[in-house]
Amino acid sequence: MSVWLAFKTAKPGKKAEAMNVQKMVMLKETAGQVANNLALIVGGSFLIALGANGILVPLHMGSGGFVGLSMVLHYLMPFIPLSVVYLMVNLPVYFLGYKAVGKRFMLYSLLGTALSTAALQWVHIIIPVKEPVPAALLAGILMGMGAGLTLRSHGSSGGLDILSVVLLKKFSVRLGTTALFFNTGILIALIMTMTLETAIYTLIYLFVFTHVLDLVVSGFSRRKSIIIISKKWREISKGIISEINRGATLIPAQGGYTGEREMVLYSVVAIQEISRFKRLVNQIDPKAFVVIGSTDEVMGWRIGNQPHW
Repeated sequence: MSVWLAFKTAKPGKKAEAMNVQKMVMLKETAGQVANNLALIVGGSFLIALGANGILVPLHMGSGGFVGLSMVLHYLMPFIPLSVVYLMVNLPVYFLGYKAVGKRFMLYSLLGTALSTAALQWVHIIIPVKEPVPAALLAGILMGMGAGLTLRSHGSSGGLDILSVVLLKKFSVRLGTTALFFNTGILIALIMTMTLETAIYTLIYLFVFTHVLDLVVSGFSRRKSIIIISKKWREISKGIISEINRGATLIPAQGGYTGEREMVLYSVVAIQEISRFKRLVNQIDPKAFVVIGSTDEVMGWRIGNQPHW
C-alpha cells in the first residue's frame, strides 16, 4: 500500500522511480516466500530421512508411499530395477499434479523430491530406540512432521504427497486419509516379505504418521463455527467484530417453545480464538446459549482455510 501511495503522489518525473521501488518491494516479498518454502522443504526432508534411516531401516520395518508401491511392482517384475520402477510410477503422478494443481506446485515438488533423495542418501543418524512400539511411534512423529512441513510449503516431496494434494483439491479428501488407505494397501501387499509382528509395528507407524501429517498441515488452521442465542445479541455482535476482528451474521428466528422472536448470531473463528470468544460472550451475557462446532473446510476471504497449493 505504501508503494501505491508513493506512486500516486509522485510527480511525473518521479513515476519511473516509484515503479522501481514497487518492483523492489515485490521482489523482496517473493524472495522471502521462496526462502520460507525452501526452509520448510529442507527441514521436512531432514526429518523424513532421520525417521527412515534412523529408525525404520535399522529395525527392518516396512515403508509406505510410492517407495512401497515400487517394491511391490519390483517383486512382481524382478527383471526391472527398483529405481526404474520408482521413476515409472512417479511420472504419471507428476503429470497429474501439474495439470490439477499447477506449475509452481510441481516445481517445488521436483525440488522437494531432489532434497528428500539427497537427505536419504546423506543423513544417517541412528536413533537408539530398540523397542519396536516406541520406535514405530517416534518414526511416525518424525516422518509425519517432515511430510507436513514439506506440504506447508508450496510443494511436496513427490509421490504420494502429490496424489494426496490432488485428491484434497478435487474431492476434499484429507491428506492423512489418503496416506492411510494407500499405505495400508501397500502394507497388505508387502506382508509376504515380513513377519506379522513387523507388519503390525509398521501399521502403528503409518497410523501415527497420518495423524501427525494432518495435524501439521491443517491442525493449526482449523475453524470453529459458532451459534449464539442471547438477548444481548447486539453487544455480542459488536464485540465479535471489534475485539476478535471476525464477522457475525444475524439470523431472525423464533423460539419453538415460547414462540418469541429472537436473533441468532452465526460466526466462524480460528481455533486459537475460541478462548477469547468464550470470555467475550461470558462477560456480556453469562446466560447466552452457545453452540461451538467443528468445520471440515471454510471458503471465503480472511477466515477461509483452503489449501494454498
